[in-house]
Amino acid sequence: MGMNCCKGKCWKIGALVVVGIAALGWVVMALWNWLMPALFAGTREIDYVHALGLLVLSKILFGGFRGHGCHGRWHRHRLENMTPEEREKFQTGMRGCCGGRSRNEVSDTPKE
Repeated sequence: MGMNCCKGKCWKIGALVVVGIAALGWVVMALWNWLMPALFAGTREIDYVHALGLLVLSKILFGGFRGHGCHGRWHRHRLENMTPEEREKFQTGMRGCCGGRSRNEVSDTPKE
């Protein structure tokens, strides 16, 4: 286990994100083309690129770019409920994943 395992996991997650965004864009396009022209006179059908643009626009207007949302709060709550030994073991495991460094490693580096 180690860096190679983590790199493979990162690639798989990245691929799933790309496939998910592509599928969501197709769903937006299909729903728009099915509903909007029938409901509102003068509305035309959109293509895939416009559907992705609509998806991004709706994310900006309604979702914002606030980071991880409640996901970060869940991790803080989980860490607070761990014993000091469990917390250290968890943080040690996370340091090796995807090139993460501990606070000690960052603060111990000489300043040039």
